[in-house]
Amino acid sequence: MHGLCIMYGMTELSPVATLMGPDDPFEKRISTIGRVAPMAELKIIDEQGTIVPVGEKGEICVRGYLVMKGYWDDEEKTAEAVDEAGWMHSGDLGQIDEEGYVQIVGRVKDLIIRGGENISPKEIEEAIGAHKLVRDVQVVGTKCERLGEDVCAWVVPQKPVAEVSEKERTEIREALVELTKDKLAHFKQPKYLRLVDEFPLTVTGKVKKNEIRDMSDRLLAEKSNEMIKFCPYKNK
Repeated sequence: MHGLCIMYGMTELSPVATLMGPDDPFEKRISTIGRVAPMAELKIIDEQGTIVPVGEKGEICVRGYLVMKGYWDDEEKTAEAVDEAGWMHSGDLGQIDEEGYVQIVGRVKDLIIRGGENISPKEIEEAIGAHKLVRDVQVVGTKCERLGEDVCAWVVPQKPVAEVSEKERTEIREALVELTKDKLAHFKQPKYLRLVDEFPLTVTGKVKKNEIRDMSDRLLAEKSNEMIKFCPYKNK
């Protein structure tokens, strides 16, 4: 697919905010969403609305001619999305490099806050998803009275869950514990693991992370054996 160029945006941005050119470096074309569109502005902000340094993660905001006027007959929702200065808050977490290329790292609503630490599910998903025993993975935050949230990973193994023996369950758990211990800081390591055949999806094929969170909280409250204790180390 020579000449394929990635673009990023949403309906509210009419609809493209960043784009890639056919002459951009190959590594940038496969790992970023390009640079901000002409005559538009883009910034990355923290939870207080302050622009973060180059390379740090934050919410992607866009301003310019491409930003919508507003949601139809809904001033409240419009004010939530577009601030008084005209910045459209995307809800996407990203970072920008010194050359202006932007990378998506997750969603603001998906961010897990565990003991005051902000955790991006995407980083954990990439670490776990790289293992040969894993076909797909989704990571969410579950309720924790002491830390606010704990990290929970739903994993689709390479074969149907019904065919996974207890020995194989243990092997998967131990393999993923070692993998995440090597690749992730201790506070990012999942505490719970659930093996599933598929994830709940919307009609357009998007994963319903809210349903995964709700189901995880319910199973933990019921002390279901479907939720495997993942991390053998005491919470810090």
